Amino acid sequence: MNVLNKRFPEGFLWGGATAANQMEGGFHEGNKGLNIADVLPGGKERLNILMQPGFTFEIDEDKYSYPNHEAIDFYHRYQGDIALFAEMGFKVFRMSIAWTRIFPNGTELEPNEEGLAFYDRVFDELHQHGIEPVVTISHYEMPLNLVKQYGGWRSRELVTFFERYAKVIFNRYQKKVKYWMTFNEINGALHFPIMSMGFSIQNEETKHQDIFQAFHHQFVASALAVKACHEIIPDAQIGCMILFAPVYSYDCHPDNVMYALEEERVFNFFCGDVQVRGEYPAFIQRYFQEHNITLEIEDGDLDIIKEHTVDYIGLSYYMSQTQMLDKSGADVVPGNLLQGVKNPFLKASDWGWEIDPAGLRISLNKLYDRYQVPLFVVENGLGAYDTVEADGSIHDDYRIDYLRSHIEAMAEAVEDGVALMGYTSWGCIDLVSASTGEFSKRYGFIYVDKHDDGSGTLERKKKDSFFWYKKVIETNGTELD
Repeated sequence: MNVLNKRFPEGFLWGGATAANQMEGGFHEGNKGLNIADVLPGGKERLNILMQPGFTFEIDEDKYSYPNHEAIDFYHRYQGDIALFAEMGFKVFRMSIAWTRIFPNGTELEPNEEGLAFYDRVFDELHQHGIEPVVTISHYEMPLNLVKQYGGWRSRELVTFFERYAKVIFNRYQKKVKYWMTFNEINGALHFPIMSMGFSIQNEETKHQDIFQAFHHQFVASALAVKACHEIIPDAQIGCMILFAPVYSYDCHPDNVMYALEEERVFNFFCGDVQVRGEYPAFIQRYFQEHNITLEIEDGDLDIIKEHTVDYIGLSYYMSQTQMLDKSGADVVPGNLLQGVKNPFLKASDWGWEIDPAGLRISLNKLYDRYQVPLFVVENGLGAYDTVEADGSIHDDYRIDYLRSHIEAMAEAVEDGVALMGYTSWGCIDLVSASTGEFSKRYGFIYVDKHDDGSGTLERKKKDSFFWYKKVIETNGTELD
């Protein structure tokens, strides 16, 4: 029996994580407006399509499928799903609110009551089972109208719309939600701005200007949301959320070491420095100069950012990245969204994501050393092909092995002195993959009978990992076999 001597803190927040656009479905129900996810085509070419100049943000059902439209139909099946989460013993459930359920176009002055009432029902159901919601305010699904009318987060106008949205949900759910996060994987926009910032790269010469101006608007909006949350729900905690992937130098050549350092600072730490420390870091100024970036910063912006920093850092961790200055001739990892080179010491998932549990311990130590605020691993998991046996069972030992090794890494980080709040495994129930729009890329403890061709009954089945994770939670992470 694999029993850890190290203990996670009492009250550690075990649970699972999802996003509205990847699980809810009901994309036209309850007076919901269209969002970015509703126009994302399904399939492995999803990101390639989205990153091409000229993406129209239109639905073309003759050419593409749109799996997010129905997803796994949590919109109608949330009661049964929450009961399954409770059976596993979840302390928390990380979810997001679909912005367009509250403000269908993003610009309305009054919210949509049907959308607000839906989340009332979900939160009430969670609390009836003793589960605290952890809510992401914006998770890759901004209103499509804000993309088309304003060009996404390049426009300063979105700060006002986001602040109005945040205040509405804080006021409505102040007695039901005490853990919040502002923007999901905010730094991921450096590589794929379309889902979180609402625009595709049209011009290589101006892409850095566009992305970092959009970042500034999001930083101001996030700080205003933190301010409103602290005023409306004084006992709540609100964090930022970062896609963290530690950067290794391919070798000990100083040029590669310096390149890895620069990559890590800009990707992993820039957004955290602004949202946690409350100011733009010194290193970014040279980056701005070298990429011809000049930010439009209004009077008072920097004060708002400085005065309203987050309470904790939420992070997703799936992989590390290995970098070298000259990649010509190098073996680039095909599935790695961060464009790293192959690490000879690591194996990869079915989708080419390198598996590196030690990197999670490294990440947690780096973050805590730098910021000294509580950390919360709000995404981590293995996307894999699952097989349903003749008797209906799903034997996913590969997923258990993956999660076990990462939980062990977290335990080591806690022993190192890291203040870790909790862990929510990504895709605790199968859902639509954000990067590929596939159902076959499964993460869950709960299997959903839904397939890439649109077929399936949506029946839920417990995988072997369901029972394993239940034991992990029961023992507060000390028993992992």
